[in-house]
Amino acid sequence: MDKEKLEFFKELLTQRKANLIDGSTDTVVEMTDEDDTFPDPNDRATLESDRNFTLRIRDRERKLKTKIEKALERIEDGTFGICEECGEDISDGRLKARPVTTLCIKCKEEQEQKEKARQA
Repeated sequence: MDKEKLEFFKELLTQRKANLIDGSTDTVVEMTDEDDTFPDPNDRATLESDRNFTLRIRDRERKLKTKIEKALERIEDGTFGICEECGEDISDGRLKARPVTTLCIKCKEEQEQKEKARQA
């Protein structure tokens, strides 16, 4: 992959990581600033449900942040955009859609088919 494309993906990944960090900081502020003393049990239950949902989202984002960091490492070591399974180049379209991917579309489809077969 040429240097210009690597710079594009590095900037894209860095920006996404920054957005995730900003979102998690906002969540902490919101959860500590909220007045959660509701006399109505239904209101308390709704608040707890909303908090649990937000925390599940943040956990998924934490995992995505780790994947972004690994993708940035692959950019630095020269393995970004190369399928870990077959060694072929991952298409630019796939990388733009999912820059943290480590598999080309063909290998990913094969992986998903194997997973479906195991579940059946």
